[in-house]
Amino acid sequence: MVDTKTQYHKIKTEVDAAVIAVMESSRFIGGDVVTNFANNLGKYHNSKHTIPCANGTDALQIALMALGLKAGDEIITPSFTYIATVEVAALLGIKPVFVEVDKHTFCIDVNVIEKAITPKTKAIIPVHLYGHAADMEPIMLLAKKYNLFVIEDNAQGIGNDYTFSEGTKKKTGSIGHIGCTSFYPSKNLGAYGDGGAIFTDDDDLAVKLKMIASHGQSKQYYHDVVGCNSRLDAMQAAILDIKLKHLDEYIAARRKAADYYDAAFAGNEKISVPFRATNNNHVFHQYTLVLKGVDRNGLNKYLAEVGVPSMIYYPVPAHKQKMFESFGGGDYELEITDWLTDRVISLPIHTELDEEQQAFIVKHVLGFVNR
Repeated sequence: MVDTKTQYHKIKTEVDAAVIAVMESSRFIGGDVVTNFANNLGKYHNSKHTIPCANGTDALQIALMALGLKAGDEIITPSFTYIATVEVAALLGIKPVFVEVDKHTFCIDVNVIEKAITPKTKAIIPVHLYGHAADMEPIMLLAKKYNLFVIEDNAQGIGNDYTFSEGTKKKTGSIGHIGCTSFYPSKNLGAYGDGGAIFTDDDDLAVKLKMIASHGQSKQYYHDVVGCNSRLDAMQAAILDIKLKHLDEYIAARRKAADYYDAAFAGNEKISVPFRATNNNHVFHQYTLVLKGVDRNGLNKYLAEVGVPSMIYYPVPAHKQKMFESFGGGDYELEITDWLTDRVISLPIHTELDEEQQAFIVKHVLGFVNR
């Protein structure tokens, strides 16, 4: 699904030198390398505060902790997402309230959020799924109306520019009160291990986020709050700092690959290509089709047999996962979410994909679909 090896070879000289420099310094945790990356990422993201951490899941958990959410509180979030989005809430005893997604964007349906708000609701967690931005402007207006926090799950959307109705542009992850992202190796900005980051423009929240990520310390050995241990190591920071310089180039390559797929599948009534709203630039962390009248699982199996990777993100929505039975997961009726989980399939998309490879993929997809 991704080709991190070929991508590495294109920046090998820079990466190898950066890694060796960290080895020579013997400063593996913290230090200038991590600080420099955080500063550069903050400038790219136009966020006042950037707090690196160990992974995207930690970023979400630390965000909830910094906002003071506690057991019994509720957050509103889509069920059609990777489990980490809601797992962290359940871990803290916070009830995830699942809502529907938009059939075209795969992101939270802004029209159903207000109905899900109760006196216990404290936050909304929109997910920029597959690289398409959730519609943040109406979400922020709702949050202001009901005095709610907004935590953006931007693990799949880094680099996406969201345009507000008056023309202002902001990076996804910098719009809500807190933004969270992941540097898992397959991400558009991927480490060679694990990593994550948290963004905020709020000075007080930034202090809390930093403390919680470092054992609740205000200074070394002085622990003011209960925290956790979530650090981005210097090796990963050095690699990410190099890859950050190429991020827009990587996004452009993904969009070019998506254009090829779009053209190849155009007009096929059994295939819906990814929707692209005019108010954001889809960064295509995944290229996800919606199939109509096609054996999706059969296609997945067939592609594997002919050497084409494909993935189903996600075959079981969060509200139907066993872990959420105690939170009333079985009580939900989310028709669009269920409809999508039966029909979506993601094809390879990455910075190194060439037209010859895509032609091979398309040939086999259409060969199966048009049987």
